[in-house]
Amino acid sequence: MLEPSIIKDEEIELLIQDVDKLYGYDFSQYSRASFKRRINRLCLIDRFLSFAELRYKLLNDKEYFKRFIEEITVNVTEMFRDPLFFKMLREKILPQLGTYPLIRIWLAGCSTGEEAYSMAILLKEANLYDKSLIYGTDINPSVLEYAREGVFPLQHMKQYSENYIISGGKEDFSEYYTAHYNSVKFDKSLQEKLVLSTHNLVSDSSFNSFQLIICRNVLIYFEKDLQEHVFRLFDESLENLGYLALGSKETIRFSTLEKMYHQIEDQKIWKKIEHH
Repeated sequence: MLEPSIIKDEEIELLIQDVDKLYGYDFSQYSRASFKRRINRLCLIDRFLSFAELRYKLLNDKEYFKRFIEEITVNVTEMFRDPLFFKMLREKILPQLGTYPLIRIWLAGCSTGEEAYSMAILLKEANLYDKSLIYGTDINPSVLEYAREGVFPLQHMKQYSENYIISGGKEDFSEYYTAHYNSVKFDKSLQEKLVLSTHNLVSDSSFNSFQLIICRNVLIYFEKDLQEHVFRLFDESLENLGYLALGSKETIRFSTLEKMYHQIEDQKIWKKIEHH
């Protein structure tokens, strides 16, 4: 049995350099503890007996690298996750966004798309969907393929439906999807205003201006300097008086941009104060 301690810190550094040089993915600012945990998990699942075996596979098998990215990047999500956050969006933020002629929303680190479909439902119910664009981005192309399909396990629907109701949803949630055996397919209309594409928060630049940026539970895996880099990227991408929403363990406090944002109540939503 492979023991987690088998991978040394210097080997992790070597792997990070390899992946950056060969594939252009820079993990150097990711939290080391989290990164190391995932590497160990990957070695266990794929039965590598040594670090050298994993490294050889990565350096010589481009197909395997796709799998590596899937395992190393975190894809834990659900529809209307943290329902009170979505309730806040529904009741406080969307009425403000409704005053714009076109609403642009960026979901950074959107994973398999549950949050994007949740957002589409919120906008539909607020009668704002037709004048909205939702950009869902992720570093991992495989999860975006999954998001494009809009097919999710039937067994998750009970939980998603409960989340939806707590978030203030008044419709019958099952109206939004069609069940087929063990899975459900979400309504095509929920994809009409959804643009899904790869984007790397570490190396890619801003690609539009937005009134709302949602990036939840991504920054907890980044070291402080990289968090700061991402906050600057979001700040460049956010219009004056726009909103930035983060995960429950994330904050813009202690960032150099803190003074430019005002926190809304106790939710993890910040409003950008007008500045030039």
